[in-house]
Amino acid sequence: MASPQRTYARALYEAAKEKDRLDAVREELGDFVEAQRQVPELRELLRNPQLDKSVKASALEELLGGDEDLVRNFLLLLAEKNRAGEIEEIAREFDRLVAQAEGILDVELTTAVELSDQEARDVITQIEKASGRKVEATQRVDPNLIGGLVLQAGSLRLDSSVRGRLDRLRQELTTRR
Repeated sequence: MASPQRTYARALYEAAKEKDRLDAVREELGDFVEAQRQVPELRELLRNPQLDKSVKASALEELLGGDEDLVRNFLLLLAEKNRAGEIEEIAREFDRLVAQAEGILDVELTTAVELSDQEARDVITQIEKASGRKVEATQRVDPNLIGGLVLQAGSLRLDSSVRGRLDRLRQELTTRR
């Protein structure tokens, strides 16, 4: 992630933590990100580099009304600094900071087939036992894996998929002489 996005997320995190508003800010920021995903016109307005920042700020003023002051002021600051189009990345980093502070391990679990609720709970329980942390997992299905799973936690990637094993075997066979 680019440094300015991380800097903005950290600044919002510190302000929310100082005012004991982390949960409220996280929820409001998430709601705003979801709203701009669902309303393409809002997303385009925020990302359009040709629009004057005062136009973006006044549109945000109308939209945000009485929302959480920290989020409202933060979004207006982003518009003023021509960074409003980066809100999704900044929100993702903010969520990561909150999860890190709460000791939550955020993982992405990719499997070849959809897991049942019980299977997913079992895998998550095993990860929690191994890591000693609470786990929040997002699940994806990628039939190209053939079987097994891929676990991504930050920069750590554990690939125990059939596709991964085949790729490693192919690599080994082509590099050995």
